[in-house]
Amino acid sequence: MDVAGTVVVTGAGGFAGRALVAFLAARGGGVRGLVRALDGAMAARAEFLPVGDLAEIDERTAALALGGAAAVVHLAARVHRPGAQGDDEAAAMRRSNVATTQRIARAAAAAGVAHFVFASTVKVNGEITQPGHPFRESEPPDPHDAYAASKWEAEQALAAIAADTGMRVTALRLPLTYGPGARGNFAALARAVRAGVPLPFAGIVNRRSVLGLANLCDAIAAVLGSDARDEHGRAAPYFVADAAPVATPELARALAHAMDVAPRLFAVPPGLLRFVGAFVGRAAAVERLVGSLEVDTSAFRARFSWSPPHSVAAGLAAAVGPAAPL
Repeated sequence: MDVAGTVVVTGAGGFAGRALVAFLAARGGGVRGLVRALDGAMAARAEFLPVGDLAEIDERTAALALGGAAAVVHLAARVHRPGAQGDDEAAAMRRSNVATTQRIARAAAAAGVAHFVFASTVKVNGEITQPGHPFRESEPPDPHDAYAASKWEAEQALAAIAADTGMRVTALRLPLTYGPGARGNFAALARAVRAGVPLPFAGIVNRRSVLGLANLCDAIAAVLGSDARDEHGRAAPYFVADAAPVATPELARALAHAMDVAPRLFAVPPGLLRFVGAFVGRAAAVERLVGSLEVDTSAFRARFSWSPPHSVAAGLAAAVGPAAPL
């Protein structure tokens, strides 16, 4: 769909932000990527605007950054950091993911922005789904950690801002997103597969929704190109993901194929993996490999007349294949 007007992208220096700015620019639309500071690659591109820390942005800078924009895609966020926990981490999450989101959204509304698109997480609804019962938007939220709780609180805050100002808000609850430059669990799995580490995944039977970076960009463009009417009102959450969920061993084998290496998988009963994970204090990490986390994307597809244009195989080839950027 065509995107009318200038789109401001926060977190434009990150994994998803850089890709989205490039995607929108390639379609010929106006795009302005907000970053803390310019690096060498950004300095040569007019799409990027350095604004410092969004949590401390002043009214004048915010007005300059958001002025003339038709829409804002808010990708900037604080994600869970290994070893970080406790009240200090929860407070940092709230500051970055709730207070800063409110600050930017209110500044956007004041600048006349019509549509605010918020990158949320499937973890708002929980950590695990049962076979045949993917998460749906109609189900009650059940966040289990500080990150998920902060995203759910931000969604509620945005709904209140939408009600107060009339600005349309769309929250996209995203699963694990992979692509060139992805970090976290995806990067760790990719490194292990590339190194030929034997992985005890062959006996796992699960369903996990994932989202390729190219599909994410296309989905956001579909949201931006849609009209202002929504049956859910001025603020609505949606799940978006690739066409079909994958099992953990399937993902490992697909990664190996994209890298042109031999997968090295062996079977360990999932119950034993869970026991070992609990014993060593890594229960949550093991559950992300063993358990299911599936979402129903039918509402998003119907609302925005969208289907994922890229397969998982194509997304993984772009992320880790021979032609993938280092």
